Amino acid sequence: MLLFEFSFQRCHLLPMRSYLRRSAVHAAVVSVIAGIGCVVTATAATVSRSAVVHGDPSAVWALIGPFCAIRDWLPPVGTCSEDGATPPTRTLVSKDGKATFVERQTARRDDKHFYSYTFLSSPLPITHYTSTIRVTSLGHDHSSVTWRGTYTPVPGKERVAKDALNGIYEAGLDSIRTQAQQRFTPVASNRAAP
Repeated sequence: MLLFEFSFQRCHLLPMRSYLRRSAVHAAVVSVIAGIGCVVTATAATVSRSAVVHGDPSAVWALIGPFCAIRDWLPPVGTCSEDGATPPTRTLVSKDGKATFVERQTARRDDKHFYSYTFLSSPLPITHYTSTIRVTSLGHDHSSVTWRGTYTPVPGKERVAKDALNGIYEAGLDSIRTQAQQRFTPVASNRAAP
């Protein structure tokens, strides 16, 4: 078992045996101060994925840029509803109905092909999540779609948080790549030679 020891410089975790050697008065002071002033913080993390897709940025942005278009390109999403406010908030419900995400848009530039958003609530073991989806030109009718997020994992759930976000980002970008391929790749002519 671990307990907190407070100092004005930082918090320390002490093994229970060390704690038991302390005086009763010191132990009482440590517990009260630790309860009010000592917070264990997790380290912020980043996830970033990109995909090269067919189509110029304006065409790809028309496909993925509307705030609730996410229901069309992120496979686990069953429904998306917007509240109509400025900035908008969307509520995503998974296809199985077991997960709900509430997300607020924090920035948008349609002329620059990006928007940013943050979680207001989520079933994922993370806090302070912010994310940006951006489309940039690669020339020759190809674009890059980049999805980047920063977050703080709940302590002890770092791997779960990382794996979940990696899976979501990869599934979304794979779907965008497939849809752009189907929509924006020219169909080859099958004319027979004379």
